[in-house]
Amino acid sequence: MDIASILGLVICFVMLLVGIATSGGLQSIPSYIDVPSLAITFGGAFAAVLGGKSIKSFLSGLKSFGLILKMPQDDTTEMIKKVIDLSNVARKEGLLSLEEAAGELEDEFMKKGILLIVDGTDPELVRAILETELISMDTRHKETIGFWESVASMGPAWGMIGTLVGLVNMLNNMSDAASIGPAMATALITTLYGSLLANWICAPVSAKLKSRNDAEIQRREIMIEGLLSIQAGENPRVIEEKLKSFMAPVDRAGTTEGGGEENG
Repeated sequence: MDIASILGLVICFVMLLVGIATSGGLQSIPSYIDVPSLAITFGGAFAAVLGGKSIKSFLSGLKSFGLILKMPQDDTTEMIKKVIDLSNVARKEGLLSLEEAAGELEDEFMKKGILLIVDGTDPELVRAILETELISMDTRHKETIGFWESVASMGPAWGMIGTLVGLVNMLNNMSDAASIGPAMATALITTLYGSLLANWICAPVSAKLKSRNDAEIQRREIMIEGLLSIQAGENPRVIEEKLKSFMAPVDRAGTTEGGGEENG
């Protein structure tokens, strides 16, 4: 579980409740719950996004919320160590020996690259194939990120629509002075809901997905360079230093253990 995502969402909600309770007392919390306002804001925002997407794309976007609650399995340090291990095998036993090693790989992207190398594919073609897959992955991820960005933009807009609906109803009943205050409060709640939808849910989700996507792209770019270096027959120590250069200095130490066994 991604504790940061869970804590962030929960603490935001707690801070909201604390703010409401300290300003109006615990008894004021129920007054912030209004079903018609929820229907207009949340229902309208998601329905508007649905109108611009296919059912499949919309459902995929909704399901992506679960991704921010899970820790990604990708480990760049371990991936670099694996590339170095493969480079040592290739240097000692030849590129064809990598075919057996490819069968033990769990990463399908790395496996595809290794098999292309074993088949004697031209290095430029190997790069082109892997980068095309990388671009396709980035496009899919950005579509999912765009889903939450669209909902974030629709939330406040539909919150304002709900507020306008509430104001119209209030103005139609101006003869009852006692009802004006509560009616105005109900009208403004939809604006609150719209802001919450955008800034409590959608903004953190899209930011987390962007971060995950950037990390995955960098990881696969490192992998591509490593695989092409293996194909070129470069020294494992040189490959190790090349791949470590992609990482922040604080993250590089963990890649040295067990890597770069060959000196030439």
